[in-house]
Amino acid sequence: MKKPGGGCLKLLLVGVAAPVALLAYVLIGTGSKDESSLAYTPMGTPSPAFSQGMPVEKAEKVLAEVSTPKPSPKPKLPGIGDVVRDGKFSFKVTKVERRSAVGQGLLAKKAQGQFVLIHVTVKNVGDKAATFSDHNQKLFDSKYQEFKADSGTAVIRLKNSNAYLKQINPGNGVKGILLYDVPKSAKLTTLVLRDSVLSSGARVDLR
Repeated sequence: MKKPGGGCLKLLLVGVAAPVALLAYVLIGTGSKDESSLAYTPMGTPSPAFSQGMPVEKAEKVLAEVSTPKPSPKPKLPGIGDVVRDGKFSFKVTKVERRSAVGQGLLAKKAQGQFVLIHVTVKNVGDKAATFSDHNQKLFDSKYQEFKADSGTAVIRLKNSNAYLKQINPGNGVKGILLYDVPKSAKLTTLVLRDSVLSSGARVDLR
């Protein structure tokens, strides 16, 4: 004859024992792992590499490479053949040449260093007449030295230089030559073309 309440007691004991056994299994299985194989987990969301047992030293190196921002590349300057604009003018440098002297016969002049002739096309893209002057166009070298145009030599010794106080009506354009006397050792880098002495200028890479 079965004792009353015996079945309920057995069910209660089984219900308590099962979770305890499962907890013991999980603790034993976790503690048996080799500590050297544990993955290094950084703060935040771990990458897939950290879930594969990567050594701590290597994980730190990978984390540093991932978290270090890369510098943005500097925007490339327009170069020879590109059209740039400043104010009412658009400019295009078409050619750069070097000479030891300019002019012919009695008008010939030898450079102190070397003459640099920069051929440009200048167009008035505004709605009023404007005057183009080589005085406003600055040449720079790799040492950030600034060179001014030799207006007098250009006017007298370069045919159709069109670079000194040349008035240009809206929609019209002229081809001109900017003339500079620079040291032979100068490594020219940039030409800054300006609508006027007060404008910000458009930079052109001459390299």
